[in-house]
Amino acid sequence: MEYIREEVLDFFSGVKTLTFISYARPGGISHDGYTDIVREALGPFGMEIKGIHEYDNPKEAVANAEGLFTGGGNTFQLVKTLYELDLMDTISNVVKGGVPYMGSSAGSNITGLSMRTTNDMPIVYPPSFDTLGLVPFNINPHYLDPDPNSKHQGETRETRIKEFHHFNDQPVVGLREGSWLRVEGDSIVLKGQHSARIFEAGKEPWEMPPGEFGLQ
Repeated sequence: MEYIREEVLDFFSGVKTLTFISYARPGGISHDGYTDIVREALGPFGMEIKGIHEYDNPKEAVANAEGLFTGGGNTFQLVKTLYELDLMDTISNVVKGGVPYMGSSAGSNITGLSMRTTNDMPIVYPPSFDTLGLVPFNINPHYLDPDPNSKHQGETRETRIKEFHHFNDQPVVGLREGSWLRVEGDSIVLKGQHSARIFEAGKEPWEMPPGEFGLQ
């Protein structure tokens, strides 16, 4: 988290206790172990990190949170758990009410209209692919450009997203590694050193430079 640490501290300015949602946790890592990674990164800066699994009632924990951070892992696992615990609408409502939210990888995937543009394997079956709807598009995190020197014969990310648009209309933002979107009210700004690849149904993909945001 070093490359984005100052941004995180600024975004969560005034938040004393950050609730970490670890439900997407990668295989082999416990909720405690995953939360400790975030605690190690942000704890020295005066922010207390508390894992959602440490609360007796996760729904109350979200409803009363000062700030929320959802980590990466498997999006299918994350979405399934959020629905099982009746947290999807709760998270959406508190964030729309002003509670700052940060998501990395799977945690950013769920901020869009659906999880249908995830890169993850469907290791579990969620009851719905609909997600938080905090932004009016889908996100494809870790977006990779085609490598002309690669011998890989499978579909590129661009091909997969174009397949998505055969059946769906919402735009897709391909976020390259080390880039992020900062959303405050109606303002959305692409930050980091890389442009984002923008996909809209029926249009050719285009590049959005950092420091601005606007879907055509």
